[in-house]
Amino acid sequence: MMKTVARCLLALSASIWAGTASGQEARTQDSATPAVALYLERCGGCHGIQGVSAPKLVPTLRGQAGAFLCTREGREYLVRLPSVASTPVDDESLAALVNFVAFDLGAGDSRFPRFTAAEVHHLRQKPLTDETLTAHRRSVVEKVTRECGAPAGLRTYVGPPPPATTEEHSWSPRSDWSRAQ
Repeated sequence: MMKTVARCLLALSASIWAGTASGQEARTQDSATPAVALYLERCGGCHGIQGVSAPKLVPTLRGQAGAFLCTREGREYLVRLPSVASTPVDDESLAALVNFVAFDLGAGDSRFPRFTAAEVHHLRQKPLTDETLTAHRRSVVEKVTRECGAPAGLRTYVGPPPPATTEEHSWSPRSDWSRAQ
């Protein structure tokens, strides 16, 4: 079933995906790789099928994800994200997906090494679960911006909204009525 869905997504998005990266030659349906299919299946729903999302809610990947490659912390961050580290695929497939996101979609500099299955295997054993993900991302973004000149657009993502307070959940028709008096 998942393979059928992925094939349908590939066929549907082939014309949308074609030539979306500035200056890149148009991609054809025949050039779609398993990493692209995996991206469309696992990431495209939130990050957008072309890597462009509502950046304050979900980080945009197009032209930005590759900026994380310039520091060890940034590189590790890409794989240690909980949704990436826990993706139910083998290490080789996940390395191909992260390489697609970082280098192809994210415009990563080819001077940086591509992810290997062994590196991905090691990093996904330590998913980012022990601290606030938004705070960790902010720290990594500041470092890659300061040390590598990463795009300021990386700062646009502000993370999920804070949890509602008890007062915000204490609405009742009576409390609304009493305020109107």
